[in-house]
Amino acid sequence: MTAPLPRHLRRLPGQNAIVTGASGAFGSATVAVLRHLGVNVVGIDRKPAPGVIACDITDDQQVREGVAEAVEQLGGGLDLLIHYAGVGPSVDIGHLPDAHAHQALEVNLLGTWRVTAAAMPHLVRSRGRVIVTASLLANLQLPLAGAYTVSKRAVSAYADCVRAEYGTHVGVTTVYPGFVDTPIHESSRATGASLDGVVPAETERDTVMAVVRAAGAKHAPRDIASTALGTAALHLTRHFPGTTEQVVSLQLGLLLTDGTFADAEIARGLHSRHGTQYAPTALS
Repeated sequence: MTAPLPRHLRRLPGQNAIVTGASGAFGSATVAVLRHLGVNVVGIDRKPAPGVIACDITDDQQVREGVAEAVEQLGGGLDLLIHYAGVGPSVDIGHLPDAHAHQALEVNLLGTWRVTAAAMPHLVRSRGRVIVTASLLANLQLPLAGAYTVSKRAVSAYADCVRAEYGTHVGVTTVYPGFVDTPIHESSRATGASLDGVVPAETERDTVMAVVRAAGAKHAPRDIASTALGTAALHLTRHFPGTTEQVVSLQLGLLLTDGTFADAEIARGLHSRHGTQYAPTALS
């Protein structure tokens, strides 16, 4: 005999869901969990896979067609939209916005907006739910992550606006994961500006289960973090921004003195302003 589902997940079996970034770490794991719980799921991602429709969320037409195809595969209805698609480039926020900054806004913010807009008529009809993935960095200004921070704070503002205008018919939850070791960090690692070890790490499972619990909740929670520590950090960064900035500034000075980002060309100006040494590793 199959054990009954926990009360907070009993609304999920039989629902229809779309997951963006479904070929990625968070997306693929969430799709697997939802299917195990009896949810009908279709993913969309730039990288197609079984059950995942090829769709570039920076392209209006592809989004319209991809969401329409996903809803058709789900039998014409949609109850749940989960957003994971995102990029995390490193930039110097004092420089003109480059292609990486534009990509962060196009994917993280406008991609979320496009897909939600395409799905909204279906969600309104079903009194459905949208789960948007922001980040603790939306309120935590770490060095060289400015494009990501700006895009994720904009994503949280977008979710708030959707709630204000559509909240009578559509539930909206914003999830704030911390640092999780996934391929999104490959671009920052390539520049030598990775946040590995700079901020406390969370696990992929933390975020996935936070999202699944939000999807199954009787009423859509407004803002959630993935862990207890993340919840404390979300409260601190939101309600005590000045204190947060002081802590980050102190930590940044210590990190630079200890050689963090020492071989990152993108951090040359940061080292100069803090009086620390930019010392790229010599190539053999």
